[in-house]
Amino acid sequence: MEPHTVAKWRRRFLERRLDGLVDEPRPGRPATVTAEQVEDVVVATLESVPENATYWSRAKMAERTGLSKSTIGRIWKAFELKPHRADGFKLSTDPQFVDKACDVVGP
Repeated sequence: MEPHTVAKWRRRFLERRLDGLVDEPRPGRPATVTAEQVEDVVVATLESVPENATYWSRAKMAERTGLSKSTIGRIWKAFELKPHRADGFKLSTDPQFVDKACDVVGP
């Protein structure tokens, strides 16, 4: 930590006590995605799947939430979510799966 940074914090604390340590507004464009929208994306990614699919794609999640595909990608990256990567085997939802599996593996 730089000495001038510590000196600035010390001076602000002496002048305004704990209120002096509150983070000041930063330059740049304010965030347009709310915490509720981020929570919605994370919860939906972890607890549901889209209709006729086994996992969420950026496009499907963007369509569901009204956010852009790149915003969905940034949220997933921030929370280290990778819905396309399975921890285990996913059973097919195809109604003829058992018949097809028996054709390949045998009865």
